[in-house]
Amino acid sequence: MCLANLCLQSSLVIDTLKEVDPNRKCYRMVGGILVERTVKEVLPALENNKEQLGKITESLNSQMQVKGRELNEYREKYNIRLMGEEDQKQAPKETEGGAKTGGAGVLVS
Repeated sequence: MCLANLCLQSSLVIDTLKEVDPNRKCYRMVGGILVERTVKEVLPALENNKEQLGKITESLNSQMQVKGRELNEYREKYNIRLMGEEDQKQAPKETEGGAKTGGAGVLVS
């Protein structure tokens, strides 16, 4: 499951529990065991988990951007091209008479 989805689900649960009586019973899965707690005990833990998920998401996004830049630099340094990539990046070739050919086989002057 995506971290963004977990964060969204946590927000929904937190918003719902804020409207509930703090002394009401609720159940939480802890290490595979269903534990009975009260809302006032569970709510701070959920808010902390949501905050940690947000931090992890930001960290992973920044790491992914750094790795993407490193990958692009490596590809440029060693002139690595994927199959079919050259066809997409090349400009349309000029034909005789200075006309360019379009992608649909139509001559454009």
